[in-house]
Amino acid sequence: MASEDMRLDASRIIETLARLGERITARFPDASLGRLCVRLTGTARTTARNAAALARPMLWLRSLAALVAGLWAAATIWVVSQIDWPAVAARADATSLAQGLDSAVNLLLLAGAAIWFVLTLEERIKRSRTLTALHELRSYAHVIDMHQLTKDPTMILSGATVSAASPVRQMSEFELARYLDFCAEMLALTAKLAALYAGASADRAILQAATEVEDLASDLGRKIWQKIMILSQLDERRAAGRKG
Repeated sequence: MASEDMRLDASRIIETLARLGERITARFPDASLGRLCVRLTGTARTTARNAAALARPMLWLRSLAALVAGLWAAATIWVVSQIDWPAVAARADATSLAQGLDSAVNLLLLAGAAIWFVLTLEERIKRSRTLTALHELRSYAHVIDMHQLTKDPTMILSGATVSAASPVRQMSEFELARYLDFCAEMLALTAKLAALYAGASADRAILQAATEVEDLASDLGRKIWQKIMILSQLDERRAAGRKG
């Protein structure tokens, strides 16, 4: 288990997201990216609560499982104690004993399946809730990517003419770089929210889903940083051309 200083601090992630939302709104007051960041901040607060609950045992379910197992054991002992085994053995033939044994084994299997269902109910409830939450984070990553999809640095720096169907581009070079950087930060923080769930559970399904969200956010962020690098390189070339 990781030490306390090696665990993600949910409060710091929430604080960073809230500050990022303020930065986006201050720089782009009319952009929907800021509103999306505010929503993501709210989701981060929910994620923090969910991750904390995921790490805590559901005591009422565990008590129920223990109660069911205890009742089953008590009922089995009582039924067995009420049977006159010497009389049964004296009257029963091999066929009857085999049929009785088969019925007893089937009852034991059914009872065991019922107990197993109750014992694993906590895990399945937590898994279902967490996978739903991780699906929401995956959706956030795709929506963030949609916000930067039409932000093409080559169109701004090249000064190329646009068609009537081209997206409206009103950002300066600096504004475009900041916008792309904000998107990359949001994706990175989305990945950190997924990591909160991974850090609170050892369930393989949850770990895999959280890793998929982290990988998705990383891949989308990599595309954004490629745009930022293109913007920087083209700007440097243009500056060099002016000096020459």
